[in-house]
Amino acid sequence: MISLWDRWHSTRCCLCCHVRTGTVILGVWYMLINAVVLLILVTALGDPDQYHLTSAELANDLDDMDDANMCIASAISLLMILISGMATYGAYKQHAAWIIPFFCYQVFDCALNTLVAVSIVVYPNTIQDYFQQLPENFPYKEDIMAMSNVCLVFIVLLFIGCILTFKAYLIVCVWNCYRYVRARSTTEVLIYVTTNDTTVLLPPYDDNMAIPSSKNAPPPYGAPYIA
Repeated sequence: MISLWDRWHSTRCCLCCHVRTGTVILGVWYMLINAVVLLILVTALGDPDQYHLTSAELANDLDDMDDANMCIASAISLLMILISGMATYGAYKQHAAWIIPFFCYQVFDCALNTLVAVSIVVYPNTIQDYFQQLPENFPYKEDIMAMSNVCLVFIVLLFIGCILTFKAYLIVCVWNCYRYVRARSTTEVLIYVTTNDTTVLLPPYDDNMAIPSSKNAPPPYGAPYIA
């Protein structure tokens, strides 16, 4: 029987590149995104007037975000840069343990998005309330509000489902990279010699070399045997 993880195990991702290359690209992408977010947050903390918004609704919403929340968001962005950098380094230098934090973040992020989808199914009216709180100049707000609640919930769930599918695929790619790197870094290789009805487990090569050889050499070929 083949386990579920073995069925999904592959050394290729996105139909073209190796899982190590895909993990490196994904880690660099996350680092760039979080670096841009961190730069915006730090600049906003240093000069709040530079990011003053003309919309009164958005300005009032951002006024509620004090410096403490901005510092927390900056710390989270910095932590994400660190985790993404660890995954990139681990995939490039083939250190499996460095990939685990990024994999855990992916699972946590996918779980949060799943909870959002479940909350939309349980409380479908929250979508209408959310769009009503948007500014009046928000694009296509009137068209969105004119849609029925069932159709709006279906579109939002379809969009979230596509995102969850893509995130799940990335999780599988990173997990395959971790398994590949861990397999490559294994030093002891067990050799199995399988016949029709028996399986013999041979010791590693290093253990065989460590066994001292016999002091008495075997008799030459063809020499008579003396009891």
